[in-house]
Amino acid sequence: MQTATFAGGCFWCMVTPFEELPGIKGIVSGYTGGSEANPTYEEVKSGATGHLEAVQITFDPELFPYERLLELYWQQIDPTDEFGQFHDRGTQYSTAIFYHDEQQLELALQSKQALESSGRFDKPIVTKILPAATFYLAEDYHQDYHKKNPKYYKEDREKSGRDQFISDNWNQ
Repeated sequence: MQTATFAGGCFWCMVTPFEELPGIKGIVSGYTGGSEANPTYEEVKSGATGHLEAVQITFDPELFPYERLLELYWQQIDPTDEFGQFHDRGTQYSTAIFYHDEQQLELALQSKQALESSGRFDKPIVTKILPAATFYLAEDYHQDYHKKNPKYYKEDREKSGRDQFISDNWNQ
């Protein structure tokens, strides 16, 4: 098993694209990249901790290679927005790939370069590629939020503009 960590705005919206795929063994929501130990949601949401909302994925690379995770990740975000994602504004909602080893770093850099070269976006790709840092689990009510609160999750996701952006830019 290996670990992948991605920040893509609201962590609730970053769980569903990856779950129930072959080789994905678990996905948790949390906070990473900042300096404060054991941050709470309210502290992270304030933007004062330096942490980003993120998901950490445990996966079997034989069944679902890291390259496929990267492809799917790029298709969930606006990689040109450095000040948040969709209706979630602030650096705590920015995008980042947190690599866990040199191979992940190389693959992440290659995938970012391929996206930049593709001409898909007319603005620069600003998603950061950073070394993995301590990952703090979000509070229990954030884990599997879409299953615990399906109506609110669906409404929030629709209002956010994420699905429209994905449809417009990735033809999905």
